[in-house]
Amino acid sequence: MNTELIQYLKDFITPRRYELINQVLSKRTRHIAVVLENLYQSHNASAVVRSCDCFGVQDIHVIEKENEFAFNKEIALGASRWTTLHVYKAQEKPLEEVLLSLKNKGYSLVATSLRDDTIPINELPIDQKIALCFGTEIEGLSDEFYEQVDYRVKIPMHGFTQSFNVSVSVALCLYELIEKLHHSGINWHLSEQEQEELRLEWMTKSAQNGEKLVERFMLNRSK
Repeated sequence: MNTELIQYLKDFITPRRYELINQVLSKRTRHIAVVLENLYQSHNASAVVRSCDCFGVQDIHVIEKENEFAFNKEIALGASRWTTLHVYKAQEKPLEEVLLSLKNKGYSLVATSLRDDTIPINELPIDQKIALCFGTEIEGLSDEFYEQVDYRVKIPMHGFTQSFNVSVSVALCLYELIEKLHHSGINWHLSEQEQEELRLEWMTKSAQNGEKLVERFMLNRSK
């Protein structure tokens, strides 16, 4: 049915838009994901979402504790429409459950750190799926979270200031890992089914009154 619906929606978006959707899908990945714990600064949240879209990372996992995840639309530039946000409220889904779920899906949990037990980001193995984990601007990841990670990495710095803004850290890590991934022999692409599901979702969002068009298609198909 998705295939039929995609063909139907093609009449309501431009050929250029359809081509762009397919180009973006060809570079999309779930081999790398980003995990944010308790991040509350809207400008940082917005920049992270924007970086994920720009680097082709589809999934962002957000763990809300004291702070609600919010972003500034002017900074995000609509990137939240094209990425998948998984939001977990701590009181409903404990941290241990979220992290176990990611590990069960094959992800290694990776945290940036200034501590001594780290390796440079460019030495991180990428054969297994990677969940890059970041905390708040000042405190970083909670100790409870930090103890669960599989790798601790550092971004080389050569100045007096030994820390980056969290959104900058995300962008730098993604740039390093995506470049490494694209030059590897790893199959990091989305499956055909995943591409079809996102193609349909993005086409619906791209078409004017897209959701109503989908409703009309489903109604006509059921007759």
